[in-house]
Amino acid sequence: MKEVTKEVLLKWYEEMLFWRKFEDKLAAVYIQQKVRGFLHLYNGQEAVLAGAIHAMDLSKDKMITAYRNHVQPIAMGVDPRKVMAELYGKVTGTSKGMGGSMHIFSKEHGFYGGHGIVGAQIPVGAGIAFADKYFETGGVTLTYFGDGAARQGSLHEAFNMAMNWKLPVVFIVENNGYAMGTSVERTANHTDIWKLGLGYEMPCGPVDGMNPIKVAEAMHEAIDRARRGDGPTFLEMKTYRYRGHSMSDAQLYRTKEEVEEYKKIDPITQVLDLIKENKYATDAEIETIDQRVADLVTECEKFADESPFPDPQQLYDVVYEQENYPFIPHKL
Repeated sequence: MKEVTKEVLLKWYEEMLFWRKFEDKLAAVYIQQKVRGFLHLYNGQEAVLAGAIHAMDLSKDKMITAYRNHVQPIAMGVDPRKVMAELYGKVTGTSKGMGGSMHIFSKEHGFYGGHGIVGAQIPVGAGIAFADKYFETGGVTLTYFGDGAARQGSLHEAFNMAMNWKLPVVFIVENNGYAMGTSVERTANHTDIWKLGLGYEMPCGPVDGMNPIKVAEAMHEAIDRARRGDGPTFLEMKTYRYRGHSMSDAQLYRTKEEVEEYKKIDPITQVLDLIKENKYATDAEIETIDQRVADLVTECEKFADESPFPDPQQLYDVVYEQENYPFIPHKL
């Protein structure tokens, strides 16, 4: 595994802090109705992403996830201003404002969504991995889903084919404890979701999803296995989300004390503590990072605010091909 150096810890701190503050801003502008529809935030789960990115080869590896998908493309290299513009429904967004919060894509950066249908991305992730194997690209696909999606039948079909064909894919369940408002304990007679892999003789296991170092170690092993042709791995990232399932979630299924207990092992705080313990940065240097993060969030908001909405004609341009559908008007 690539060494977790001073530079890596400082990078993790700045990036995870930015992801957190970026989404805090999204929550604020959602209340102002600048972002519409659903909004699912990632607060608390940042270590799962930070550790994975450290283990990936961004020149050829790919990622696919569910609708809690705003910070992943940023980590993969997508301009955060474009991500925020997409959430605003602006034409400068990653999908020209047509995808919104739940459907962010960037083929250029190997990020394939953002899927609103629960569990839909699991077989799609296996399919992307099949293409990599077929074309011998050497790439590995990281396929993320939540603990609720782990109960979908498509998971079993994808697991079976992935093992049978030794596809270069890593399946990752982000177990944040609740499928919307239903606890893991109420969805099945077992709480160790990783054990689902045992039925397919798939390498599998639990990971501390609040610690980016532990995540990086597990992801490195899984990605390396997939890249050398030994097939998939199934990892259960035991993590936690501080906010509700979405912005409309009243969170009546858990206590404030439970949330505060998990904040004691906040991934950003863990990394910051390591930085301070090893004297990798002074207080002044940390303040500079904090200000840099705040400035970038402000820049993203300004870009989204000032960007134009799409022309109505775009509804036709991105869906229909005029030659094949002559009955569709050229102009609105």
